[in-house]
Amino acid sequence: MLTRNRIVLQRMMAFDLFVCHALNRCVARKEIKRLFSIISRLGDGLFWYVLILLLPVIYGISAVPVSLRMSLVGILGLIIYKLIKSLTERPRPFMVSDTIILGTDPLDQYSFPSGHTLHAVSFTVTGIYYFPELAWFLLPFTLLIAASRVILGLHYPTDVLAGASIGATLAMLIILLT
Repeated sequence: MLTRNRIVLQRMMAFDLFVCHALNRCVARKEIKRLFSIISRLGDGLFWYVLILLLPVIYGISAVPVSLRMSLVGILGLIIYKLIKSLTERPRPFMVSDTIILGTDPLDQYSFPSGHTLHAVSFTVTGIYYFPELAWFLLPFTLLIAASRVILGLHYPTDVLAGASIGATLAMLIILLT
């Protein structure tokens, strides 16, 4: 049983790396690298901080609790992803394969899970729950952030999926509990 599990895990890791290579080829085109680098940089936090601050300006005082929930989900997400990264210490794809081109500088050393994706999904789920009309903009932006992480050689697809799952779960918990 242990050998079978190990084989399955090795195949998953090989597929993860295969997808990284396939998507990372995009950064050979300067305009694509620039676009996804900008998207990734916005996902560092700037876009989300501006959104949190603008919600009360756009929607009035009733949006203050939503901004506070988004702030809470952001803080909890940061704690969770830093804890998981310190426990797993998974190296980034560009560190594992010399054929993966680093598209932009990483914010930290490890890849699992994707903090950018975790935060993008948690902020998007929270924002859309209270203001569904924001979906037309937040959903595509969040998908671009998630894609940017793999395209830029910073994350494996499983890092992004884990980040998205954690982010969605965290957002729903905050929505349900507050």
